[in-house]
Amino acid sequence: MSAVVESLLARERAPVDAALAAVVDGAGTGPLAEAARYAVSAGGKRLRPVLCVAGYRALAGRAAEPVYRLAASLELIHTYSLIHDDLPGMDDDAVRRGRPATHVAHGEAVAILTGAALIPLAARVADGAGRDLKLREGVRRALVMALCSAAGGGGMVGGQALDLEAEGRAVALDELEGIHRKKTGALLAAAPVMGGIAAGADEGQRRALEVYGTALGLAFQIADDILDVTGDTAVLGKTAGRDRQLAKATFPALAGVDEARGRAAAEVDRALEALETGGIRSDELDGLARFAVARDR
Repeated sequence: MSAVVESLLARERAPVDAALAAVVDGAGTGPLAEAARYAVSAGGKRLRPVLCVAGYRALAGRAAEPVYRLAASLELIHTYSLIHDDLPGMDDDAVRRGRPATHVAHGEAVAILTGAALIPLAARVADGAGRDLKLREGVRRALVMALCSAAGGGGMVGGQALDLEAEGRAVALDELEGIHRKKTGALLAAAPVMGGIAAGADEGQRRALEVYGTALGLAFQIADDILDVTGDTAVLGKTAGRDRQLAKATFPALAGVDEARGRAAAEVDRALEALETGGIRSDELDGLARFAVARDR
């Protein structure tokens, strides 16, 4: 990982975590709030919120505090998806980010309800951040719509359903790509787009950020597939080899590790070309795209 990305992730994690803590601390008390704090505080790369902030900065310069709250809305959705992914009825994994999954620590019923509660909370946080950024109602609506569209049946949730349906059967590469673009790519694509919307991006810039994020999302998921084969549980913070145990279709399984790496690199090139076409110059977005395939967890 380049020094630029190392510095960026280290610098941005603190304000993102502070925004997340403020949001969940304000969500009340009781089992759901406790489980939400547990899940959100587990750490992670915070790639989605950092992409949102980097997208904002690429067009508007310095990011004010409400931008980090906007970015936190993406991490709330991502956290909900991880809580549900680990459930016995889904991927049935007991470990997440190096510690017991939420349903192991707090019980299955609480985990299900906590994940569900994070969805409307994320929408409220995104709208509130837009208000504090003095954005017009139509722009705030666009932010919430981008978040919900990426999270819903046409995006992340739909991709998860397709992923489950594909377990244990033959899947072609183009079908697998479609699953990945929804399950992982949709929310990653929404992150820089939401930052751009908040910064006043024009239509061409929004489209460039969307293509960038979509390509980065596919590259990121292919890299995840590769790490499941080549990585170590202690480093990954989740169970290595789980895709093979569940007979999941993955790029390495269908095309081999070397071809999968080549496809991920090609998607990174596509992401960077989109920024150039849109006239967006950002060392941060450039470095984050390269990080998607160079990481070890």
